[in-house]
Amino acid sequence: MNKLCHLVIVTLLAVPPMLLASTGTENIVELESIAAIVNNDVISSSELTRKTREIEERLRQNSTPLPSESVLRQQVLENLITQHLQLQIAHRAGIRVNDEMLNRAVRNIATQNKISLEQFRDVLEKDGYDYTRFRENLRNDIAIDRLRQRQVDNRITVSEEEIDNFLANLKAQGVTDQAYHLGHILIAVPEAARPEQIQAAQQKAEQILEKLRAGADFAQMAVSISDDPQALQGGDLGWRKAGQLPSLFADTVVKMQPGKISNLIRSPSGFHIIKLLEKRDEQSQVITQTRARHILIRPNELTPEQEVKNRLLQLKQRIEAGDDFATLARSNSEDPGSTAAGGDLNWVDPGTMVPEFEQQMTKLEVNQISEPFKSRFGWHIVQVLERRNHDDQGKTRRSKVRELIRQRKIEQETQNWLRQLRDEAYVENRLTELSAE
Repeated sequence: MNKLCHLVIVTLLAVPPMLLASTGTENIVELESIAAIVNNDVISSSELTRKTREIEERLRQNSTPLPSESVLRQQVLENLITQHLQLQIAHRAGIRVNDEMLNRAVRNIATQNKISLEQFRDVLEKDGYDYTRFRENLRNDIAIDRLRQRQVDNRITVSEEEIDNFLANLKAQGVTDQAYHLGHILIAVPEAARPEQIQAAQQKAEQILEKLRAGADFAQMAVSISDDPQALQGGDLGWRKAGQLPSLFADTVVKMQPGKISNLIRSPSGFHIIKLLEKRDEQSQVITQTRARHILIRPNELTPEQEVKNRLLQLKQRIEAGDDFATLARSNSEDPGSTAAGGDLNWVDPGTMVPEFEQQMTKLEVNQISEPFKSRFGWHIVQVLERRNHDDQGKTRRSKVRELIRQRKIEQETQNWLRQLRDEAYVENRLTELSAE
């Protein structure tokens, strides 16, 4: 159950600043109570402390060496600043997450962990998380996801030429079946940086690289100094197939051996250091496809849900008694995509259908017809016609390559967008001021 801790969203709302009188003593209290000012918002010291403790616990669970308290607090504060900036833009853009959407998201998390909502709440509280705060953190996280979709994801396109080039490069490199586990450190430079800023960042990156090659712990260094969003995860980018590697790193990574550290890699964002933690071969994936057909009927004001369910039960009984499924689908189904084909959905890959439909379809034997069930589209009965093992090549492979390229572009554009937000914002880091004094 401790894995649930990693699902907890720690995007926190700022606490309003204290009202101040004009005495010097009260001004000191203000400095102690506010960690940073972000445009017209504030990040309180208590918020920073709470988030820092959560990050410390996560790093301990992952056996990542901890940096000093002051260094970790600065890294956590930068993370909070980025979150606050995104929430401010989401608010101005009118992005709202109502209670219905929030409740659905919480239920989905509980379902993914195969426990009830009540059990999920109990586990959170046993692990020290306040349930009300968890809900509000999740609300903020959903708002940020919707903002990023609007600002970045929806603007990304992938051409057929890009897919062709991608597949040709993989073939030329001979690494189609390779996957890589990467660590990453970024020393960022501001947008439109001055030459002296670039030089300072390069010198810092070179010093870090020297320490790493002398034996410094990569994860601890990432937590301490990296400007990458994954810094507080020890710079761990996880496992990535060759096609998922950022184009900036791809040529370097495929030539590295596990345990090796790259030279500095320059990009508009700054200076990157990559460590290849592990490498493994991945054979072509054989998937189980299902050929199915269904009948869909949607409730409306004149036909309530119970009546729709009873109608589907009658259709199921007629089919089991010998009536033709395809004929009944053409005359009864309300699915515009399959009705003309007698409800035939053709061959379906895992994950293609909505979860409610796939769950019902997966548990059926060949030729078996389901009981009526509900999805977001209406009420269905489904029959499995065939199953087969399929080597994931051809058209399906191109579809997956398209998504790999798209995700790579999204990652790169998101980093650029976040850096631009940070550069254009008014940020007053009180921790920096206090340490300077």
